[in-house]
Amino acid sequence: MNKILSEFKTFVMRGNVIDMAVGVIIGGAFSGIVNSLVNDIVMPVISLITGKINFTDMMISLDGNTYASLQAAKDAAAPVIAYGNFIQLVVQFLLTAFVIFMVIKGINKLHRPKPAEEEAPATKICPYCKSEIHIDAVKCPHCASEQP
Repeated sequence: MNKILSEFKTFVMRGNVIDMAVGVIIGGAFSGIVNSLVNDIVMPVISLITGKINFTDMMISLDGNTYASLQAAKDAAAPVIAYGNFIQLVVQFLLTAFVIFMVIKGINKLHRPKPAEEEAPATKICPYCKSEIHIDAVKCPHCASEQP
């Protein structure tokens, strides 16, 4: 029993497990922000663009009757395929994934060091003696050859 507890303690104390736990906690807190962004800001814009379509009320009634809304069908205990809710959740998922992608991309851009600008070479190789000489040299100081 002590061996199992010791192995468990070693497993839990590894850095990647603790990092994962912190990530889950931060992700849980961050999900509220992302959900608010999607539901309160992005989805109303999409609703306006699509002509105020309410995806959640889209359904196929299996009993052949027509209902004003999904709630009316549920109140009548009618069997329905509520595909609109599925569409709504897929759109929400895609928007949430895109928002998270953009946030992570921005964070990665902040953490990525800017590449150093490459300077123009200050030297060149003499084509005759293969010695390194200054880039502006017109004559090689080693072999006295004229430089092209």
